[in-house]
Amino acid sequence: MMTSATSGTGPTENSMRRALKRARDGVALDVTEAAVLLQARGEDLADLTASAARVRDAGLEAAGRPGVITYSKSVFIPLTRLCRDKCHYCTFVTVPGKLRRAGHGMFMSPDEVLDIARKGAALGCKEALITLGDKPEDRWPEAREWLDAHGYDDTIAYVRAVSIRILEETGLLPHLNPGVMTWTDFQRLKPVAPSMGMMLETTATRLWSEPGGPHHGSPDKEPAVRLRVLEDAGRSSVPFTSGLLIGIGETYEERAESLFALRKVSRAYHGIQELIIQNFRAKPDTAMRGMPDAELDELVATVAVARHVMGPSACLQAPPNLVDSEYERLIGAGIDDWGGVSPLTIDHVNPERPWPQIEELTERSRTAGFELRERLCVYPEFVRRGEPWLDPRLRPHVSALADPVTGLALPDAPVEGRPWQEPDEAFAASGRTDLHASIDTEGRSADRRADFDEVYGDWEALREAAAPGMAPQRIDTDVREALRTAADDPTRLTDAEALALLHADGPALDALCGVADDVRRSAVGDDVTYIVTRNINFTNVCYTGCRFCAFAQRRTDADAYTLSLEQVADRARQAWDVGAVEVCMQGGIHPDLPGTAYFDIAKAVKERVPGMHVHAFSPMEVVNGATRTGMSIREWLSAAKEAGLDSVPGTAAEILDDEVRWVLTKGKLPAATWIEVIRTAHELGIRSSSTMMYGHVDQPRHWLGHLRTLAGIQRETGGFTEFVTLPFIHTNAPVYLAGIARPGPTVRDNRAVTAMARLLLHPWIPNIQTSWVKLGAEGAAEMLRSGANDLGGTLMEETISRMAGSSYGSYKSIRDLVAVAEAAGRPAKPRTTLYGEVPEERRRAAEASDGHLPDLLPVLD
Repeated sequence: MMTSATSGTGPTENSMRRALKRARDGVALDVTEAAVLLQARGEDLADLTASAARVRDAGLEAAGRPGVITYSKSVFIPLTRLCRDKCHYCTFVTVPGKLRRAGHGMFMSPDEVLDIARKGAALGCKEALITLGDKPEDRWPEAREWLDAHGYDDTIAYVRAVSIRILEETGLLPHLNPGVMTWTDFQRLKPVAPSMGMMLETTATRLWSEPGGPHHGSPDKEPAVRLRVLEDAGRSSVPFTSGLLIGIGETYEERAESLFALRKVSRAYHGIQELIIQNFRAKPDTAMRGMPDAELDELVATVAVARHVMGPSACLQAPPNLVDSEYERLIGAGIDDWGGVSPLTIDHVNPERPWPQIEELTERSRTAGFELRERLCVYPEFVRRGEPWLDPRLRPHVSALADPVTGLALPDAPVEGRPWQEPDEAFAASGRTDLHASIDTEGRSADRRADFDEVYGDWEALREAAAPGMAPQRIDTDVREALRTAADDPTRLTDAEALALLHADGPALDALCGVADDVRRSAVGDDVTYIVTRNINFTNVCYTGCRFCAFAQRRTDADAYTLSLEQVADRARQAWDVGAVEVCMQGGIHPDLPGTAYFDIAKAVKERVPGMHVHAFSPMEVVNGATRTGMSIREWLSAAKEAGLDSVPGTAAEILDDEVRWVLTKGKLPAATWIEVIRTAHELGIRSSSTMMYGHVDQPRHWLGHLRTLAGIQRETGGFTEFVTLPFIHTNAPVYLAGIARPGPTVRDNRAVTAMARLLLHPWIPNIQTSWVKLGAEGAAEMLRSGANDLGGTLMEETISRMAGSSYGSYKSIRDLVAVAEAAGRPAKPRTTLYGEVPEERRRAAEASDGHLPDLLPVLD
């Protein structure tokens, strides 16, 4: 029997009475009150469940399905029962020897999977619940051998492949439970499954860390790891199922803390579609076979408290096969869903507990005053939300089975296979493609989106997350001594000295910039370099949810646009005609663009202008392309290089610190993945720039860590061509409009960052670029006196900074850039992307056309 962590005698009568009253009155509970209510029994429990049921009923009314309880008609597919974890209560997991003796493979074959799925489709099932152990290849050589023999890099690759076959050959919708997943795993699987899941189980770390605990020896059961999975699901806009396993040794306080952890994730990302409250059942032949089952009152109280904590809009499930027909008590406690129920397969996790008949569930639900309705594996709210929660490649499969009004399942819909393929006409020109003329002037009528409070996550939670990073750090290091070190040998600067210099102001800042300028002179001379280039942002349709970005639009927004391949090539040709040596091409993560679209873009430019350097596709776009095609990052970059990619921009870096990163962006790639992409590109001979966007929710300590990371990569690969400072443009940035970010960096910040970039990246990255787009001509000249040596490009048609609120235009002529250099007292010199000499023919073409751009736009008839 579980006891309270704070008292062996349970809560006092007064504390129970107060907590029950708060629950009845609809007042938000805290963790302590929730822990008290988890111990409600008898009349107190009846009081608690009555108030919880009222909360549930209000939520169903608001959702447009009053008096409805749902279930999913499913088949259970145990893709592999091998696992690297050793949970002490699990009978699902087995070992290779037992599988062999039973005549089974290490994984179910595609034919075995499809046989179950086809039989389920014939019975009207619509969900294929794919469950498996965590990363079995990391523990079992036999699993690794099976995957290798069948041509799969890892288990996730097989899950993806078999999901596509289920969609195409049976029409069932895969719901994936592959255990702990990385952010990249979510990108790989999202196009093939409308929903996924993983039980949190508990946040009680001691049950994982202490010998004898139910999760001891199981790397994937560390609570922090599992919470990160839930967050990555939200960042990736994946409808996600999670929940608690109660009665495995946790205290009431720990159980309450677990519920509040789930609520925090749900509020931050709005992506938890369903919460399962599952009661522990002891099983023979397990280490926990002697532990008592979680009692029914435990389960009922936990459901009721979960309803109060999660609120009326949450969907709560309790598996009906894990209770002995006491269905009415669970309905009375606040559930609104029975989960997956199969007319064909057993519950392989709890094989001793058969599913109830659907007819019985219908009748028992009716007795309790509820109508049983079928749903899909993806909940109605997410069906109705559509993008970005449903990948376009899944939309036809979901639409064929969903009621377009309610989002519930169409009970009699034929379940049949449909092609899984990329959307048609990915490059049909659409929207406002007169970018320099009307974007952000005609299309926008307010400073923020109408769905500002839903698109980017929970702003209040973000304020809490941002607060620690915004706090300045006390600096005790002697700035004068740090300046002496910098002047003598910048490579000897300690972190403490570097941090002191990043905080420098007044005469100390002037001295710092002087030292940086001296280092610049000795490293690269006095020439201020620039490149004649054109930016081509081929689409601004994007659902990633970056909170600093005003460029991204939903496809239905007034300012949304997508260029056709012909229009991209036209722009490259126009750029070549006026002397450009490079096109810089980046775009939003458009849900309709296939992963091969990037290859087509590069080919289109090279076919039209063979001599043009294609500098394109940020690490975020690289990962998007790789995950959509099912290729590894290395394979995708190799294919892009073959298609014409010459180098990649080191954008999407922002700050390479996830503490800051997850405040700035909802769904962009983690820092480790950005580093992986860049390292892989360099290893393949694809060079890149490097960048840092600063002046938002960051502090100098984050700048230092970022610059140290870049220097470390450069020492290994030598692949960076330059470092580009990107001051945060706050004007239209959602994170600023929400009152979280600062209004961009100060002049002091800009000078300190530029100077310290010169010193901390010396001698590995010799070129430091300043941004005239973000700082203007006068600001850029000041940075040239603070350690920078490069002005970037002419751009011709810059849209990203303009939509963020920059007022410095979208084009600079060569004369303009030369004037900026002269203002800093330096000569100017054109360069190529890789900082080589510009061919004479290109120089003449640029000079002849300087200041006279072609009639770029509009391009739509």
